[in-house]
Amino acid sequence: MRWNGGCGPPRVDRYSRITVKMCSYSVPVRFIDRKVTVHLTGDTLVVFDNRREIARHARLAGRGQERLVLDHYLEVLLRKPGALDRSEALHQARTEGTFTTEHEAFWALAQQQLGEIEGTKALVRVLLLHRHQQHADVIAGLRAAVALGTCSDDVVALEARKAAQAAGRAPTVTATPAPPDQTDPLSPQMPQVSHLTSRRLAQPLPDDARPLPRLEQWDELLQLRRKDSP
Repeated sequence: MRWNGGCGPPRVDRYSRITVKMCSYSVPVRFIDRKVTVHLTGDTLVVFDNRREIARHARLAGRGQERLVLDHYLEVLLRKPGALDRSEALHQARTEGTFTTEHEAFWALAQQQLGEIEGTKALVRVLLLHRHQQHADVIAGLRAAVALGTCSDDVVALEARKAAQAAGRAPTVTATPAPPDQTDPLSPQMPQVSHLTSRRLAQPLPDDARPLPRLEQWDELLQLRRKDSP
């Protein structure tokens, strides 16, 4: 059933929510102030921007309830990390188990090493990895990073890829999120998984025990070229 509230399609409010039958549901922050289409079934609510699905929720039954998905707010939290700790979206993620003990351990380590603000930003960058990599692989990456004593999201991403390959899975999910609306000031370009050289690691990786390459043959080649040159 298509729902329009009796007065046209619902509009996403400033808190990135829509209200349907006296209950609130989150959508990604890039759709703030945009009208969306809602399809209702007996147990599901699906939100569309034109014909593109942008959010899916279990339908709420109690009047005044709200369902907030932490992933919908990550772009804002990357800019305002202080809002994460007491957010309702985080509380709901903890309750449903998507925010795990591995996330908690990484967050604690990151705050210890980088401070509260930068440590929380490191956590948010890890949460963004869930958009591109399987949940189980990111959890494996978190465990590996904490074991190494590093709070680098690059290390988490690398270890997640290794976990996927070890399990015979593709290292990235096949469905990628839609590009953000570049006209929306709350919608920065989606962070991508970066290379290890793009940022300094918060904690150095273990030393590379491999022997250095032998360069004697290259030296001999250079000497031969010098002798042959006019």
